[in-house]
Formats: sequence, structure tokens, C-alpha cells
Amino acid sequence: MGFKVYCSIGTGYRLTKDPHYKEVIIESAQTLSKRFNPKTGVIRSWDHSTDKWVNPVIIDNMMNLELLFEATKLTGDSSLYKIAVSHANTTMKNHFRADYSSYHVIDYDPNTGAVLKKNTHQGFSHESAWARGQAWALYGYTMCYRYTKDPAYLNQAEHVAAFILNHKNMPKDLVPYWDFDAPGIPNEPRDASAAAVIASGLYELTGYSSNKDLYKSKADLMLQSLSTKYISPKGENKGFILLHSTGSKPSNSEVDVPISYADYYYLEALLRYKALSK
Repeated sequence: MGFKVYCSIGTGYRLTKDPHYKEVIIESAQTLSKRFNPKTGVIRSWDHSTDKWVNPVIIDNMMNLELLFEATKLTGDSSLYKIAVSHANTTMKNHFRADYSSYHVIDYDPNTGAVLKKNTHQGFSHESAWARGQAWALYGYTMCYRYTKDPAYLNQAEHVAAFILNHKNMPKDLVPYWDFDAPGIPNEPRDASAAAVIASGLYELTGYSSNKDLYKSKADLMLQSLSTKYISPKGENKGFILLHSTGSKPSNSEVDVPISYADYYYLEALLRYKALSK
């Protein structure tokens, strides 16, 4: 929900200050907050696949927190801020392995808050590092640091960045395979959407971290790769900008295709690059 509302309506409000957009942001944040369970400390993700999970929470949910943080600024409602912080803290505790790679789905007991399962639904295996999941983690904790200035979030973002950038299976052009542990590397599909999210997150992280030169150089290379080998020829690709994204390879869904959020974060990365280059 945060994706759908904040990336569209939130951007519209930031650019225009239209009060109608403000109303949508606030109401949407209040709706999202109803999915928060105080016993688990997190916001529930999917309502489907009840045969697999009871109370699933995906790493992608970190991206929804921006809606709550912004609504807090607009309303002064601290409950939304507290929900966002609780979700970020609980995710930091339960979603990550010792090497700072992230699972995709954590299933919680809604009555006790206990972790029931740790899965990677869109990755190669439950213990593999699904590339876009790592991207959401990097971007999400960088964004949380922006709003809270909690050093734990900056530390988490830096560790996730190190996992991504130092991984033995990261290609030289820094556009990752759909899963860092996919068995057919180097003959596996890439995920341009993951690269776009990572690049944008790294550009923001340069403003907070002592590793800023490293992060900028890596983001620059990602952006250069996306802007050359992964760019659509003019007038082709049905209006999309980027080629070669992967949605869910295990489901054979959106494999080596254009995806809207790949274009969104690519454009955001370009704007952040431009701002840093002034």
C-alpha cells in the first residue's frame, strides 16, 4: 500500500502541495496502520496463501514505512511513527541472517509474536539471497535513518550494502542476478529492478555514511550499466525505460521483462545522481 500511495500520491503532494493529496496520504497511512499487530510488532503483508503462512511479513514492507513517517509529519500522530519504528526494529531482529542477507517472508504467530517460518518465496531457496529483497532492505533502512536518525538503522544499511557489493556472485556491471545464489550463474536472468533500487538507496546513503565515496562510485557504475546495456531503444518496449527485470522466477512470472517499479527507482536514482553532481 505504501508503494502504491506514497510513490504516486506522495510524490504528487511533494511537488504540488495539493491538499487533496495530503488527505489521501493521511487516510492511507491510517488504513495501513490497521494491519499492525502489537503482539508481533509488525505490519502484516499478504492475506492470501493461508495454506502457507499465518501472519506473513515480507522484507518489501520496509518500503511502506515512508508513508507512515510522512503521515506523522503531516498530522503529528505519533502512533504512526511508533508503528513504523516497531516494524523496522522487529524486522531487523528477525529477517536477517548473520551475514546481513535477508529472508523474504517471516511468518509470525499473531497471538504470541513467535516466529513460525523463515522463507524466501521469490528466491531460489529459503536460505538464498533474493536480489530484490536485499535491495528493499538496503533502501528501507537507509530511509528509516533519514526519518529517525537512529544509528542502528544506518549500521544496518551499511552492513546490507557490504553484503550486496562484496558478494562473490555480483557481476562486474553491478546489475545482480535475480538471486545471488541462483544455481545457473552466470546463465541466470538479471534483475534491473534490483539494481535500480540499490543504486537509488546507495545515493541516499552517501549523505549519511563515511563510506560515501565507495557508495557513490558503485551507484554510478550501476547507473551507467542500466543506462547502456539495459535501456530500451526509443519507441520500443511498450514505453518502458528499462529491460531485463525479474519479478518472480520461481513462479515463472515476469522473467526478463520491463517492470514499472524498475523505471521508477531508475528515474529516482538519476535525480539523486544529478543532485549529487551539482
